[in-house]
Amino acid sequence: MSEAPGWQAIDAALRPLYGQTRPAHWGTVQPYSLGGPDPLDGVSAYPRSEPVPHWHYIGYGLSELHEKEWDDPNISGWGFEFTFRLARRPEENDAPNWPAGFLQTLARYVIQSGKWFEPGHTIKANGPLDPERAESRIQAFAFTVDPELGAIDTPHGRLRFLQAVGLTMTEYRAALGGKAIDLLSTLESRIPLLCTNLDRDSLVSEPKPQASWPMWGGGLRGRG
Repeated sequence: MSEAPGWQAIDAALRPLYGQTRPAHWGTVQPYSLGGPDPLDGVSAYPRSEPVPHWHYIGYGLSELHEKEWDDPNISGWGFEFTFRLARRPEENDAPNWPAGFLQTLARYVIQSGKWFEPGHTIKANGPLDPERAESRIQAFAFTVDPELGAIDTPHGRLRFLQAVGLTMTEYRAALGGKAIDLLSTLESRIPLLCTNLDRDSLVSEPKPQASWPMWGGGLRGRG
């Protein structure tokens, strides 16, 4: 029997999209449980040419990859894994490193705070998503279910793939007040697979001022 049936379930979900393509992969040297800095066991990135050139990043570690440890038999770990799609130049052969660190940072927040994310949650970053792209207008993001991977059943319960989608600050403000799902639906008609393009401008107009809303509506879930 596999020592990582949860990991194999994720790989099986990726196989119809990528076959035997070998992804770029960033693993952890020291497990988080033993004092390592990165909570995800790894992040993979696959090159894509269609429907637009991009890198598809997938995190491993917020679901139960190895043994069943949580009490709920129907949900694997936190119940999701992060994904991210970054626009790439057709001649670009090496996946950028920073999205792997970005997904690790998100996972670290989940584990340290005890809060999880849902589709429609929005976050304002402390500047551009890529720290080396100071000129980028993409300085926030929202979550949606990955449009290709959706949700899967694993030997340890169900999980869904939660995709982070880069937003401009104008789009972020337009998403507040529970409007993120509608905003992402609008963007998807112009951005295939909701790939994050650090070079693009805002695709919506500045919204009218409105009252402040909570950053997210997630609750707390304790380990069993």
